[in-house]
Amino acid sequence: MKHFGRVLKIAARKRWSLLGVLVSSLVIAILWGANIGTLYPMVEVVFQGESIPEYANRRIKESDETVRTLEAESQQLQSQLASSTVAERRELAVRMETIAAKRDVYAHSVDYLRRFQPWINKYSPSSPYETLVFIVGLLIVGTTIKLFALMSNLLLVQNIAERTSLELRAIFFRKALTLDLDWFGDNGSANLTSRLTNDISHIASGINVLLGRLIREPLKMFVCIGGAVLICPRLLLMVMVVVPVLGLIMAKLSRAIRRTSRRAMEEMSQLYGMLNDAFAGIRVVKAFCTQGKERAKFRNRTEIYYQKSMKVAFYNTFARSSSELFGIVTVCLAILAGGYLVVNRETHLLGIQMSSKPLSVGEILMFFGFLIGASDPARKLSEVWAELQKGMAAAERIFEVIDQPIRVTEPRNPKTTEKKVATIDFKNVQYRYPQGPLVLDGIDLRIEQGETIAVVGPNGSGKSTIISLLCRFDDPKSGTVSLNGVPLNDMNLRDLRQRMALVTQRTVLFDDTIENNIRYGTPGASSGDVIRAAKLAFADDFIQHKTPDGYQTVLGSNGVRLSGGQMQRIALARAFLRDPDILVLDEATSQIDLESEQLIHAALSKFLVNRTGIMITHRASSLSMADRVIVVEAGKVADSGPHRELIQRNRFYQSLCGGDQQQAA
Repeated sequence: MKHFGRVLKIAARKRWSLLGVLVSSLVIAILWGANIGTLYPMVEVVFQGESIPEYANRRIKESDETVRTLEAESQQLQSQLASSTVAERRELAVRMETIAAKRDVYAHSVDYLRRFQPWINKYSPSSPYETLVFIVGLLIVGTTIKLFALMSNLLLVQNIAERTSLELRAIFFRKALTLDLDWFGDNGSANLTSRLTNDISHIASGINVLLGRLIREPLKMFVCIGGAVLICPRLLLMVMVVVPVLGLIMAKLSRAIRRTSRRAMEEMSQLYGMLNDAFAGIRVVKAFCTQGKERAKFRNRTEIYYQKSMKVAFYNTFARSSSELFGIVTVCLAILAGGYLVVNRETHLLGIQMSSKPLSVGEILMFFGFLIGASDPARKLSEVWAELQKGMAAAERIFEVIDQPIRVTEPRNPKTTEKKVATIDFKNVQYRYPQGPLVLDGIDLRIEQGETIAVVGPNGSGKSTIISLLCRFDDPKSGTVSLNGVPLNDMNLRDLRQRMALVTQRTVLFDDTIENNIRYGTPGASSGDVIRAAKLAFADDFIQHKTPDGYQTVLGSNGVRLSGGQMQRIALARAFLRDPDILVLDEATSQIDLESEQLIHAALSKFLVNRTGIMITHRASSLSMADRVIVVEAGKVADSGPHRELIQRNRFYQSLCGGDQQQAA
């Protein structure tokens, strides 16, 4: 509940909307009880052939006659005291006290009628039918006002729920963008997508029922219970004996619903992941004709989700059925007990006094009406409770991510360095992935300004980790990485990363125009700047002549309309447009054709002049561009030097590059 409480704190910022919800809920509840209350004047006044003034006069007259009768009886008993024994006097005293209590009850029972009798006689209808028309008119007006209040209430509640979910999505997305990269590897983007969409939708539903029905329905129920208390509080207390049992059942069901709802949401995350893999790898699926396998996986996942959803539905329907059953039991107990009191004109039941005077037919019917009016909100509350449990389970999953600690944080007092990066230093850098093996073990490396280096090594040697530490996607466990002598973890992240541009092996393009993809990361660049960057990356020609709308061509998801070489040149143009001090290429030419590679090399040879370049590659043509090659083995720098020298002297380097590359060298 504590996580859902944090959601409610966000919702509580919409103060005026919340005030509107409370006021409208109160109006609905009062009119709900008032509409039920019209049953009494219909039964006691209209259907007795009387008007309201006639009813008031009759009730006052009957009360006065009863009071006079009781007073006469009391005086008679008083006269018997003088000639009575001690025991008889005690009995007479008890009888006189009882009569006095009854006299007070009857005397005060019509005080409200005496007070308002002048207005009743002056303004109320004078015939039974006119009274009926008046009551029906009040019922229609009250219902109209209640429905208007209900409409306002629903709109205000929906507004709060949607605004809260928007704000929560923004908080969640902001935190997701700061999560450590290994968190994405462990959980996958589909998990985040499921939480951001499906789970927050459940939270919005939870807010909706909490601020809507969970305020509105209890108020309606309390108004009805209050009306029943005014008629006969002891009878109400007796028939409510089943409520604790219902409360115990609902408490157990609440835990079960929350638990099964969370499992269903986790299964939905798995389903999102399966769909994401299938759609992202659609070319592989088609190429290997594995559509049947993917359909089977989909059926299996949806079947599991169906089973978990049906378990949630079972608990929901069981809660609703239990609530309805106990509501009917309560009403039936009231009918049996109240019917006995009215039919037999009794004030006691099972030896216990229920009322000070016998209940009338109108009173007991209105008592039943109030109980039925209270049972309907109680039944709806069981549905509300089930939906609220889903919202609570979803809130737990959302705040698991929002509260996730991150390792890469902004320094409190950031330092900066001169704009042009002079040196990059790795000093005795060690790095170990959380709960994983040691990846870097004492890396010492200096890169001078304007130098282009290539980093080579076998898989798992730590090449990409060096890049991750330089871009500060993570921090070393020991040692320091610095620019111009300033440790990276002392620098503002934006300041650091604006000095760099990264081109990865897996080109990332967005479902947007080519121009906006190139401009990504440099939003202030003009169209002319974009075109110049594209020309520098040898991308302008194919953009102008091989795409339907040139720079305004909208790429599909992940740029599926382009070849690998074309995608890589757009990514390179994006990096060039950033005008970075440091250009990082992580296997950027490993999966493209020879023509694209030659064009990219030509672009790099121009762009890297007086810039620092860092490449991870095994291609001889790329290695020959480097001023220095760094050989990484088992997390250490094993050797370094120009490509031509290493290929001659270092057998490990020869095995990495291959014999054909030695010939090329």
